[in-house]
Amino acid sequence: MTDHLTDTIIRVAARGDGLTADGRSAALTAPGDTLAADGTIIPGPHHQVPPCRHFPTCGGCQLQHLDDESFAQFIIDRIQGALAAHNLSTDIRPPKLSPPKTRRRAALQAELKQGRVQIGFSENASHALVDIQECWVLTPELFAVIAPLRVLLAKFLRKNRRARLHLTQADQGLDLLIEGIEAEGLDAAEAISAFALAHNVARFAIDSGVGPEIRWEPEPVTVTLSGVPVPLPVAAFLQATKDGEGALIEAVRLATAGAATVADLFAGLGTFTFALPGKVYAGEAARDAILSLKGAAALARRPVFADHRDLYRRPLTTAELDRFDAIVLDPPRAGAREQALLLAPSKAPSIAYVSCNPSSFARDAEFLCQGGYTLDWIQPVGQFRWSTHVELAAKFTRRPA
Repeated sequence: MTDHLTDTIIRVAARGDGLTADGRSAALTAPGDTLAADGTIIPGPHHQVPPCRHFPTCGGCQLQHLDDESFAQFIIDRIQGALAAHNLSTDIRPPKLSPPKTRRRAALQAELKQGRVQIGFSENASHALVDIQECWVLTPELFAVIAPLRVLLAKFLRKNRRARLHLTQADQGLDLLIEGIEAEGLDAAEAISAFALAHNVARFAIDSGVGPEIRWEPEPVTVTLSGVPVPLPVAAFLQATKDGEGALIEAVRLATAGAATVADLFAGLGTFTFALPGKVYAGEAARDAILSLKGAAALARRPVFADHRDLYRRPLTTAELDRFDAIVLDPPRAGAREQALLLAPSKAPSIAYVSCNPSSFARDAEFLCQGGYTLDWIQPVGQFRWSTHVELAAKFTRRPA
């Protein structure tokens, strides 16, 4: 029991600070921590020792001090809060959390400072760079290339200029795009080739300001989605972890079970397209992504119609949506407002909505529910370990007329 000088953290707010019942906030606190009047924090049962030496300085993680139970509850609270803002509620299932060291794509920064190349994430709320010596979210394969990259980039980085590194694990090895450097001449080409051969780099591309230029790709780079090898464009979007991808696919399959024809909107490379049985319409605005999806579907002889279509400027009409047994939506963080407004009055029996932003999801969910759909359940997915970034998959069904 606490006295008037202390209070207890009851939940974690959206940006990661702990809150007491009377609204006091404290950074780096977990539910059950005791907050004294002088600001001293007494750890409670859900406050774990952060595993990484760089926490909390490194901006790659915000919640390493939470145990799995309180991290899962943080995710649920974020979703419940977003729904409540739109007078919605539903069954929220236990979050599926990706294990540590499983993130297969990342964007890092590099700079030459005091004669040494530093690579890492920016500090929280700062432009200062944390030179990571360990990382508890990246796969070991991604982290293993950080130290060799310091040596390579020492040849190309200019003082007071940062480079941005995009790292992705592909079927053939590491896919690497570096923005903000120039590497011209025979010596540079030989250094890049030697680096790629030594460190299992499947593709090495450089963008010096005019678009990616591939410097190394001995064989076409692919990523396998539901058993289908799909050509991987440079720096293309991919779900952050394999198990997170699997959890989202499982939820989408459950939400669309029994559908013979499905529209996969904002389809990307086909994360859900190739996981769905029956005939699939795949709509996507990114040209490289939809061409990759189309080519992969043709080689795999899958019944997929790939459409290069901007679903913000030209969403599917209600009449077009009426032709499908189920709809899959996986929009960017902004959500799918324009498409949701046309989907709300449609006859599609079921909808699977995948979101990386509970706020825009809740807004679109309100449109759908006002149009005659029921929000059946939500499956949270925590593939951005120890981050305030929340993802989910949800099922809607058309209410009987």
